[in-house]
Amino acid sequence: MTSDLVPDSWNRIDAWLREHAPRTSATLRPPAGDGEIAAAQQELGVTFPPDLVASLLRHNGALEGPEAFRFSTGDRLLGVSGILGDTEFMRGIDQGPDGEAEDYWLLGYVKFGSYDGTSDGLLMDCRTERDHFGAIGRFFDETGTRFGQAGSLGGYLAELADMLERGQEAGVVTFNGRLFWEAPLPARPQRGADEPLPAPDEQLPELDLSHSPTDLLHVSHLDGHEELGALIAVLPYEQVVEAARKQLRRLAVETGLNNCPEIKTALDAWERGVAVPRPDQTNPLALRLRAVLAQADTGRDVTRRWAAEKIALGLWGSPYRSVCESAETRSHFTLDWRADLHADLGNPSLPPIPDDRFWGALRNPAIDSSWYAAQHTRDQD
Repeated sequence: MTSDLVPDSWNRIDAWLREHAPRTSATLRPPAGDGEIAAAQQELGVTFPPDLVASLLRHNGALEGPEAFRFSTGDRLLGVSGILGDTEFMRGIDQGPDGEAEDYWLLGYVKFGSYDGTSDGLLMDCRTERDHFGAIGRFFDETGTRFGQAGSLGGYLAELADMLERGQEAGVVTFNGRLFWEAPLPARPQRGADEPLPAPDEQLPELDLSHSPTDLLHVSHLDGHEELGALIAVLPYEQVVEAARKQLRRLAVETGLNNCPEIKTALDAWERGVAVPRPDQTNPLALRLRAVLAQADTGRDVTRRWAAEKIALGLWGSPYRSVCESAETRSHFTLDWRADLHADLGNPSLPPIPDDRFWGALRNPAIDSSWYAAQHTRDQD
């Protein structure tokens, strides 16, 4: 076993979190007690591998919520009570007469990481008679259990510490004192600007020109951006407009669309505060964007299609929706999109992560928070 790796790995993880993600660090709970751990093993009828015991004696899981410490898989670290609850839940899933299904869930499995809101999560094999006692696997509701994550929790934590110390190369991102795990970004070829403009009668996808600056933005678009969404919701309108312009330019540069003269000219004018007239489908700007849509469809490059659509939305639609959707699309091109968005909003102090009460009390005519407002009113009655 590798229980000696556990304290060393947690030392590295804790030190890194304290320096780079103190809000995430604060969600790690104090140690569990020996008696609590022993009682859990007795209740489950298993023997915890020494690595799991050593880890629980360091941190009895992590608090719930968006700031929680999570593994690179997105699973929140469970404490003793969470291990009991999640493992007993998995045992209660109907798997046939004996309550076990090969490659799905066995009574010797113990769950120690939870993908909140689902039954998915990290597990450990606690069958002492097996050679891979203590091996780490992951459970997916659709496909069952698969091992190969690591041979032990000590090894898994050591690999996690390595990833944190490698930083963005390993998909590690910090923002506002929090740790985020991002998927590696694929290399994307840049298209040049020398492709001829298609003829007006060429068969191309239609460009959505129905956007309006007065379109309401549903609060769900902001909620997904957490504290950044709350910031967008309360900033002055002109500050949001300026951020929308900057975000759209970043997106155009990252996708190579800024190399297209029709697009660059339109964005240059928009940044100067000159309204870009809404074109028809055969206007040079519309033809260029429609050609991008066609190229993206042919190459199955959905993010490039999104980028072209976001340019149309930004130029002629709601700045609130534009800034949100540009940021969402940029998340496929850069790991720094949160910091970039905050900078484009002017780097003001960030509010707390919003809850239903925040959205219920919001009064912004450009944002549809009516459902939350109704709930807020009812709660106050």
